[in-house]
Amino acid sequence: MKPAGIVGIILIIVGVAALAYQGITYRQRETVLDIGPIHATAEKERTIPIPPIIGVVAVVGGIVLLVSGTKKS
Repeated sequence: MKPAGIVGIILIIVGVAALAYQGITYRQRETVLDIGPIHATAEKERTIPIPPIIGVVAVVGGIVLLVSGTKKS
């Protein structure tokens, strides 16, 4: 298989994953109270949204690369 076909398959997988998850979620620990020897922290969950158009573009680009990678020259 040509390198373009391999990159196409990877793009399709990444695009489908982006459409399925629609964001990256992570946890961040923040200090809420810091008075002398007393410390209070809170763990907050934050999400970085991934627009669906990015997933669609990745899937379409992957299909184009896959098709163009399989054509004989």
